[in-house]
Amino acid sequence: MANHKLTWITGPTRSGKTTQLIQHCCTWVKQAGRPDNLPTPIALPGVLVLAANGDNRIDLDARLTAALQGTYPFHATTPLGFFQDEVTLFWPLLIQQLDLKAQFPVRLNPENEQELATRLWRSSLDEIIARQPTVNEERFVRRLLDLLQLTHLAGIPLNDMPTILQQGLAGQEQELPLPFPQVKILLQEWERWCLERGLLTYGIMTALYWQYLLPHVTYQRHLRERYQMVLADDVDEYPAIARSLFEVLIQGGSEIVFTFNPDGAVRSGLGADPAYLAALAHQCQMVALTHPPVPCLGSEWGHAIVEFVTDPMALLALPEAIQTIQTISRAELLRRVAELIVKAVQSGQVEPREVAVIAPGLDAIARYTLSEILTKHQIPVASLNDQRPLTSFPIIRSLLTLLALIYPGLGRLIDRDAVAEMLVVFTQKQGTPTLSLTPHTPHPTPHTLIDPVRAGLLADYCFAPHPDRPRLLPPTTFPRWDRLGYQASETYQSVLQWIETQKTQLEQRLIPNAVTLLDRAIQHFLIAERTLSFDQLSALRQFIETAQHYWEINNRLKQSQLPNSDAPTFMTVGHFIQLLRNGTVTSNPYPVRPIGPSSNAVTLANVFQYRSNRRAHRWHFWLDAGSPRWLSGVDALFAAPLFLHEWSGRAWTAADALTANEQRLRRILLDLLSRAEERVYLCHSDLATSGQEQTGVLLSLVNAAIAVSG
Repeated sequence: MANHKLTWITGPTRSGKTTQLIQHCCTWVKQAGRPDNLPTPIALPGVLVLAANGDNRIDLDARLTAALQGTYPFHATTPLGFFQDEVTLFWPLLIQQLDLKAQFPVRLNPENEQELATRLWRSSLDEIIARQPTVNEERFVRRLLDLLQLTHLAGIPLNDMPTILQQGLAGQEQELPLPFPQVKILLQEWERWCLERGLLTYGIMTALYWQYLLPHVTYQRHLRERYQMVLADDVDEYPAIARSLFEVLIQGGSEIVFTFNPDGAVRSGLGADPAYLAALAHQCQMVALTHPPVPCLGSEWGHAIVEFVTDPMALLALPEAIQTIQTISRAELLRRVAELIVKAVQSGQVEPREVAVIAPGLDAIARYTLSEILTKHQIPVASLNDQRPLTSFPIIRSLLTLLALIYPGLGRLIDRDAVAEMLVVFTQKQGTPTLSLTPHTPHPTPHTLIDPVRAGLLADYCFAPHPDRPRLLPPTTFPRWDRLGYQASETYQSVLQWIETQKTQLEQRLIPNAVTLLDRAIQHFLIAERTLSFDQLSALRQFIETAQHYWEINNRLKQSQLPNSDAPTFMTVGHFIQLLRNGTVTSNPYPVRPIGPSSNAVTLANVFQYRSNRRAHRWHFWLDAGSPRWLSGVDALFAAPLFLHEWSGRAWTAADALTANEQRLRRILLDLLSRAEERVYLCHSDLATSGQEQTGVLLSLVNAAIAVSG
């Protein structure tokens, strides 16, 4: 029998589920909220709002605030964010339960987690690599940590992991070059080591929440008192343990509204368990939405196109709204796609913000080529969750070079080219606006006081390499220093003087840590004389967040027995430089959105990013439509299907993987077509970047579509 306090809203992409969710909340607030005529404030019933990810949370928060006109408070977060907040808030309960040291917990970022786990498991890893030299250490450590997270997100005891792996990977034991019971021992050692030091990873936080905190009677009482209304948007993206949370709230009498997209499950393979969450629907009053309130290609053509792609015998005449761009080479394809977008924008057919370029795997070549051509025609480009390594930005590389110049003992981490680049980057000044600037240009182009040629000469003649104390020498060291010019010489001298001042202050212990030094350098060289672009500011923000976190963790480890935890300062700085140069830290800080002219931009995204962000555009360009990655390019963690509650318990075979890929392709097509309002261009080149012929699953769709004229 359905519980009248529970509502389950189901429907395809963009069918109005979130709008219904917000309407339910507004109705509930009117019935349960505080009347305006009460003279004294009273405690208001709490509202918990859950969204699938950070970007969705921002959107839902804004929409709900507008609908309630800011008159009623609510707490908006993601499932993982909620678990983290609750573990931190109720940490004293966990200290009592687990007999932990009374210290405030600190969350480990994934890159710190990988580094520390590698150091903790050093002896075991050395033994494994000695037996099997082909083992990739970094990949192996990441797999172990991902297995820990998958296990706990599924609400499965760690003791059960060896059995699951034994059954699911039967015949594929080489995928983990370690006996499965030993995997459990290493992970238990890692959990114990972290908890002793108050360090929390996503996997460990999840374990603490579902194993210890959620079953605690005191916590359950507080949870039910705090939240009488819960809005859970897109529960097809939630981990299995979220169902345990909802069941506790249901037992406490909370009113809950769920939304569920049968064609969603974007995070399937990354910890989400949509089928397990869907079982909650049996207790709820059902609201089924069928047709999107806005026009889209999916409502009329979605299922027909899916059938045509998956059934070789199916016949279909595609509408004019679906067209194809075909070339022989991929380079020519990228150029034609960019030119078509430029022509459409300049003719007024579409605004840049109404165009999205989507690919199963958007590589750096495609991002660069499309961005370069479009920006030359004053069309802004926004790469969705680009996640470029921080060291792909010259400003970040230059800051790392600066650290190696100032801290002793790091001379082997810099070379002549790095010094030359630093001199160019640190001597850029804001240019003077000219009449040629267009409205789309947000800032004048900076000009460089030390150009690459002069920087190269200075690096050749004035950089003195040394393993312990590398130095920049005065410009007069260069025999023909007069050729540098007065302005370049003076600018170089000011950089040299600033570096020497910092070295002196470091020796006098006037610089607490590298974060302080980095902040000084950013203020002096990067912000004082120019305005940085949005992507540069985003990268700097992530860089400083990473540095602050790294030194916070380092301070926590000063008391531990882990090797190198009490290493000298220069070694800590060196580890930090190498961590970033490995490319494990990306420019993807807390979600932010550009404003002004740059917000009217063409979107570049891969399929996973686009679907996760819940975007929709008038025009879609499906890049590399003939690529096999539409079917096989799975964004999933190792062994993820084995931790779904619907798993059969049998070995996971190639046939199972193919079936899962076909189901994923079906969801992708239905979802993307529902996010395309007017037109889809299938962009196909006969040859991929590697030179191989592309014969992917969408090729029949490409051949059936109308070719773009010209």
